[in-house]
Order: sequence, then structure tokens, then C-alpha cells
Amino acid sequence: MSTSERMLRLLSLLQTHRYWPGPELSDRLEVSARTLRRDVDRLRELGYTVDAVRGAAGGYQLRAGGSLPPLLLEDEEAVAIAVGLRTAAAGAVAGMDDWSVQALSKVLSLMPPRLRRQMDAVASQTESPGPWEGAPVFDAAVLTTLAQACRDSELLLFDYAAREAEVTHRRVEPLRLVSLGRRWYLVGWDRDRMDWRSFRLDRISAPEPTGQRFRARELPAEDALAFVQQGIRRMPQRYAVRVRLAMPADELAAQVGRWGSVTADGDGCVLEMNVDDLDWPVMVVAGSGAEFVVESPPELAERVAEVGARFSRTATA
Repeated sequence: MSTSERMLRLLSLLQTHRYWPGPELSDRLEVSARTLRRDVDRLRELGYTVDAVRGAAGGYQLRAGGSLPPLLLEDEEAVAIAVGLRTAAAGAVAGMDDWSVQALSKVLSLMPPRLRRQMDAVASQTESPGPWEGAPVFDAAVLTTLAQACRDSELLLFDYAAREAEVTHRRVEPLRLVSLGRRWYLVGWDRDRMDWRSFRLDRISAPEPTGQRFRARELPAEDALAFVQQGIRRMPQRYAVRVRLAMPADELAAQVGRWGSVTADGDGCVLEMNVDDLDWPVMVVAGSGAEFVVESPPELAERVAEVGARFSRTATA
């Protein structure tokens, strides 16, 4: 690579991680440590604040400056950012909708036509719900702080308000963020409880990176999403739903997905769900298009009768 190409590549790498060991950067760029130091000095001359740690374990880190410097994005990264900004308003992050519109306008103004067409194709062929009404909301700063700590394997300190419990101070090795339904979760190793935990982001406050690195432990699940789902299934819920439906089990399972269990039973199937709110199982059985019998709880049968009566009145009005 030429000097200019190499500097652009160096800047792109520095923007992907908070800290890069010097030997690893040299290997990526296929240059000597001396040439790497010169390229870093050139970036500093252009206004980029690059910190250096000397010694055998030394490396480089692109520090945040007084203003956001120009970002170098791969084509796929630019498309991903644009699509993400378009859908940010449907999330649970406070204030993100207005900021997303402003950021999206800037990204689109710089996009070459070929990338804009890619982005439009992805957006036009994707269906997504509108903003979640009544969804727990958390601050955008919490999300970015946790995401950076996950990326950099950095120990986190934060206060956590557990379900119907007092606020406690946690020391957590963050692994992954999980977006599931209307909620976001942080999966990490709780050092004080010596166990894996999932934390709802809307219950986390004052997250503080410590600068202390850790070696990631092995998660006792296929991935972070599976871990969160397992935890939700183990949580005590208000209603244990059991409904018998006259339809193939595989068809209903495709509709229910991860939100319940479906087992074959003769010519039909049985749906079981643990929920705090009966609206979701009502939607499932109504959308199945099949005959069904509510076996439990009685409250679900009452809710189905109430909804059915309301629909009948509307149809005959």
C-alpha cells in the first residue's frame, strides 16, 4: 500500500477498537514498528488524538477529541448504519428518534448513489413494527457505555434495581447485549455472585467502565440470546397458559417461535406459555385460525370471551 492508503487503513483499524497492541497493528498493515510510529505521527498532525503505550505490551488508542473526526466506513458498514438509523425510532432508547433523523440526513447526503440504492432496497423489503407503546425506556448513554465495555472486555460497575428488590451495586464482566421483544438485556459474569446473570437495561443506572480488562469466560448456553431466553422461562410468571388447538404442531410452532412451547397431541397440538399479560396468548390463538379450547387459566377463557363479544358487537354494528 502507498503511504496514504496505509494511513487510511490505520485510521479505520483504530476506529474499530479502543486499544490496539502495536505488534498486531504492524501485522495487519504489514509494516515495521518504526513505520507504524511514523504513520501514527501523521495522523496526529491531521488532528487525530492517538495515545501510545510504550514497552513490550504497548499499543495505540484513538482517543475521543473535542469534536467527532471524519469516520472511515466500509460500504457494508455505511449501509448498516443508515438502515439502523431508520429503524432506531422503533426501539426503547430515549430520545433516539429525533437524533436518528438528524444523523440519517448527514449519512445520506454523503452516500454514493450505489450505496443509497442498497440501503433503500433493504429498508423497502423489511417489515418492522412501530414504536413499542409502554415499553421500558432507558437512556442512550447507558446503551453505548455497555456496548463499548462488551466490545473491549472491560469490567463494569453499575447500580441495578432487581425485580421487587432494593438497588444493589454490581461488578460485572459484560459479554453481550441482547434485544428481545420490547426489552434490552446485558449478559455478563457477576463477580460478587460468582455466576452468570442477565440484566435489564432499563433497570441499570450509572454504568462506569473501570479500565480493568478480563478474559472472557465460557457462557453456559449456545449464545447470549439463548441464555436470556432460558432465564425468562425460569422466571415465575403470573399465568401458566395451556391451550389445545386443532392444527398441526409445526404450523403453530412457527407462529409462536421462542415465546412458548408447542407439542403435538393427536390431530392437534397443545400450546403452553408462561406470561404476565394475557393479551399475547389471545393474539396467538386468534391468529392461528384454528378451533381451540382454553384449559388454563380461567382468566384466559374470560379474556377470550370478552374479546370475542367485542368483535361480535363490532361485526353486527
